[in-house]
Amino acid sequence: MICFSCKNLVITPLPLLGNPNVGKSTIFNALTGMHQHTGNWPGKTVSNACGTCIHNGKNLLFVDIPGTYSLMSNSQEEEIARDYICFGNPDTTVIILDATCIEKNLNLVFQTLEITNKVVVCVNLLDEAKKKHIQIDLEKLSKLLGVPVVGTTARKKKTLNKLLSTIIKVASGEIVCKPNLVKYHPIIEDCLLMLEPNLQKLLPNEQTHLSRWTALKLIDGEKTILSSIEKNFCISFLDENLQEKLEEVTELLHANDIDDTNFRDKIVSSIVFRAEDICNDVVIYESIAHSNRDRKIDKILTSKKFGIPIMILFLGIIFWITITGANYPSTVLSNFFGYLQEKLLILFDNLNAPSWLTGILINGMFQTVSWVISVMLPPMAIFFPLFTILEDLGYLPRIAFNLDNYFKKACTTGKQALTMCMGFGCNAARCCRL
Repeated sequence: MICFSCKNLVITPLPLLGNPNVGKSTIFNALTGMHQHTGNWPGKTVSNACGTCIHNGKNLLFVDIPGTYSLMSNSQEEEIARDYICFGNPDTTVIILDATCIEKNLNLVFQTLEITNKVVVCVNLLDEAKKKHIQIDLEKLSKLLGVPVVGTTARKKKTLNKLLSTIIKVASGEIVCKPNLVKYHPIIEDCLLMLEPNLQKLLPNEQTHLSRWTALKLIDGEKTILSSIEKNFCISFLDENLQEKLEEVTELLHANDIDDTNFRDKIVSSIVFRAEDICNDVVIYESIAHSNRDRKIDKILTSKKFGIPIMILFLGIIFWITITGANYPSTVLSNFFGYLQEKLLILFDNLNAPSWLTGILINGMFQTVSWVISVMLPPMAIFFPLFTILEDLGYLPRIAFNLDNYFKKACTTGKQALTMCMGFGCNAARCCRL
């Protein structure tokens, strides 16, 4: 029996705007079991996980790349995900969606389809969608996207077997994917057609399918991505013919009021509108009120007028509960450890222990450890569960969305706001003592 080996079979995690948990880790663990190992990406602090499994006599290697909202390279995670899919030559890229909010997930799907056509879309959490009375026409979704779509419930092995079979068929070429790419503004499409012939001559023969995506990045002027393309494909975008075409394209865009400030907005808008159209075609909400309620909440929590004040209010309440509520258990722990310290000092005195030993063990080690526990543990035990509740409610991604523009001015993304808030939790512990 000949064993077919997929050398680079990638699971692409898809973080969500509405719900940060798509079951990606559950699927990865279910497929690979104990056959996993972790490490760091070369030159990066971001960790990765690899795992293997055997299905129908075929060896499969899965690479769990970092979770990301998009592939526009605004963070290290996004850069790693984009580079691996683009330059890692994966046999198949599996994009995992949340069945309860497909519309918000399709952004990453369309961006990935610009880079590779060997894609399998996995719609996970079908059981949760059923609970919320959401029906999804997977066959129609597959037809509209032009790639295979498989519905899964991570806990049901039968659905995972179907996913594995589909992955193997795509990797082996048995299923040929023909992605239906997003059509952008007519002027932008004309500009892409102007640049593509030059880029097809410049790119390696096996990478000519990237000409459209590369043209988008050239117009957008994303230096990080362009630098990666030049480095990995050993090419230069300083080609005279290409630069002449790029100047023509720039003039054409400016003549139609499209420049650096609104080009990406138009690209993202086209993706969002396309995602909305597809969602309207394939998703049926038996409870219309449920969908309308979510949309109304989104409009309030992410609005320019109310988004930031509501965020400050929520975080203020959490910090107040943390600081005020932690004082009581902190005092109890402090008194308890103080009582123990007195008893230990009496014990050491009765044992005629030398003063230097008493100083090291009691006044040094015990007192330091007890102080840290009594001061740090209560506020952290209060803050992080409250923070987890916000995550489960889907509010944390909305915080990241609200603060994205502000954090971009510091050359980072809105996701860093969540790390900052968690840091506040540790600072709250110090405030409790003060």
